[in-house]
Amino acid sequence: MLFWTAFSLALSLHLALARSGIEHSKCGGTGIPIPDSPSAAAHAGHACPGAAASAPQGDLLFLLDSSASVSHYEFSRVREFVGQLVSTMPFGPGAVRASLVHVGSRPHTEFTFDQYSSGQAVEDAIRAASQRMGDTNTGLALAYAKEQLFAEVAGARLGVPKVLVWVTDGGSSDPVGPPMQELKDLGVTVFIVSTGRGNLLELSAVASAPAEKHLHFVDVDDLHIIAPELRDSIIDAMQPQHLRASEVLPSSFRLSWPPLLTVDSGYYVLELVPSDKLVAATRRQQLPGNATSWIWTDLNPDTDYEVTLLPESNERLLRPQHVRVRTLQEEAGPERIIISHTRPRSLRVSWAPALGPDSTLGYHILLGPLRGGGSLQRLEVPAGCNSTTVQGLTPGTAYLVTVTAAFRSGRERALSAKACTASGQRTRAPQAGRPEARPPEP
Repeated sequence: MLFWTAFSLALSLHLALARSGIEHSKCGGTGIPIPDSPSAAAHAGHACPGAAASAPQGDLLFLLDSSASVSHYEFSRVREFVGQLVSTMPFGPGAVRASLVHVGSRPHTEFTFDQYSSGQAVEDAIRAASQRMGDTNTGLALAYAKEQLFAEVAGARLGVPKVLVWVTDGGSSDPVGPPMQELKDLGVTVFIVSTGRGNLLELSAVASAPAEKHLHFVDVDDLHIIAPELRDSIIDAMQPQHLRASEVLPSSFRLSWPPLLTVDSGYYVLELVPSDKLVAATRRQQLPGNATSWIWTDLNPDTDYEVTLLPESNERLLRPQHVRVRTLQEEAGPERIIISHTRPRSLRVSWAPALGPDSTLGYHILLGPLRGGGSLQRLEVPAGCNSTTVQGLTPGTAYLVTVTAAFRSGRERALSAKACTASGQRTRAPQAGRPEARPPEP
């Protein structure tokens, strides 16, 4: 009897220690909490209430416009701003590492990721950087930055978050869209700081989504205002996370996760379950063991999705990971155009529905004559407004009016209508109390 009592106590103690070990692992014992239920927080660092946030870790590359299109004063202000950004970041071999690349005729590396290990050394190197001048070949510099972010010879590390901060005056001598998309496809988080002269739609399209979090338009003398918010966003992008969602749009979003497997050790199964199972069925996708990202497309707008990542390993047991993602609302463009207040040289254009600044960046109106050629007029209308008056037109002329809504996602929706100005001849009505002139009677 005594033997069985002792055995029972030992077994109870063993189970208690095992459970304690599991809880310790889940709530920060390894520094990377793992959500293991659909109701867990989307970010792994929030899986256990009260758990301390894990230290950020990642490779941070600054891409600075160092060409002749930037004045020496502007470059000095940008250099001071970047130094301010890194002044309070945690640098070190197991934390944040930084590199700086100049945009010019050819890209130039100021320092690599493994060159400096302390925040003060990185800050001093940034403040000592000299402007390179030359052309603004940003696309070439982005292709070079992609190599730097993933090259071990440049100090880049495998399996850590990658962040690019591009500070620009807005212009480029070569295309930036394709090389920037390649970076985002590799899981790089892209922040853009424009000093006010860039094209808002073009920059919104190449920054990571949502654009309002990753794109900043600010005067070069006011860069210090956005520094705290941008620093927090960079640190957040570098928090150790397992399965996470980014670039969320009305019909798609991107999933990414750290390398848990290799191509030889197993494979992944992704499951996508919509909140309304009557509308859409569960979808599954099998991916090779070297995959670290996937984009779900053809989704329903304004819908909750439960995503599960199942690592199927032939070497060890790995827990499923979960995240909940809600797609954005559908982007509805102008559905009706109304032409009113037509005059010989002006008319008023109105449209419906009126979309607020929460969903649109604004509208642009394009107006040109239907026949005979002539110049086109373009007007910009801010979000929240749904009418404008067009001046300087030709009397008695038919025009084609196109209203285009520009959305924060970088996409556009347009609608066109025909409009005619009034004839330039006017007839004056007889005034009351005054007899109308008549020809003399014979």
